[in-house]
Amino acid sequence: MRVWFLDGGSILVPHASLLWNVPGADVRIPCFSVLVEHDGGLVLFDTGFDLEHTQRVLPFEQPEQTEERTIPAQLALCCCAPSDVTTLVNSHLHFDHVGGNKLVPDADVVLHEKELAQARDHEPFEYFGYSDTSWDGEGVRFDTVSGDAELVPGIRLFETPGHSVGHLSAIVGSMLFPFDVVATTRGLEREIQSGFHIDPVAGLRSIRRVKELAAEHGAEVYLSHDPDAWQSYRHAPDFYEVSA
Repeated sequence: MRVWFLDGGSILVPHASLLWNVPGADVRIPCFSVLVEHDGGLVLFDTGFDLEHTQRVLPFEQPEQTEERTIPAQLALCCCAPSDVTTLVNSHLHFDHVGGNKLVPDADVVLHEKELAQARDHEPFEYFGYSDTSWDGEGVRFDTVSGDAELVPGIRLFETPGHSVGHLSAIVGSMLFPFDVVATTRGLEREIQSGFHIDPVAGLRSIRRVKELAAEHGAEVYLSHDPDAWQSYRHAPDFYEVSA
């Protein structure tokens, strides 16, 4: 399998949002998607934020996204088009993970059944997280899961709630993606979740589960919002090659 990291730009967040209750200066964090080519087709994990929506609804996060960092442009670096994506997996439905969903309308959308229900009827404090509703358009084909699931041989999804009620993590070959279970290397090591969550107890247990999964599967953890780690990752058109 080939795995590409698609650069979707960045947003600015308070340090205490990145690491719960840990003070510090605001941090500009990356937002990226993951494209996987396997024998059955192309799987895209998350689609980043929509620039217009974020500028309008969350301007305080100072989004930065050039045309070259949109989903179509990033897919083009991998020699494919949005219409080539067969499956879109949303780790969860927060605005910075669904902004490009509408750009891959032909894909089946896989997500946790609890996440779908929560995003459609969320708590008031979750408004900004679920503020982009463009993922829920007419004709979208949702394929919901509950618990852990094998998507295709070599790609497994794991139920890791806390950041949101229906958050999913994934293992692709020997690569583990916790998505928003934990944002940074420091958070993973010290078991500190992000400042935005619905259930901190479940979130802590999910961090510990990520560690257990990494050890059990001999997998390397790739973090979605760590600016330092992001600089060390390969970015499309460069790719990783892993065994199923």
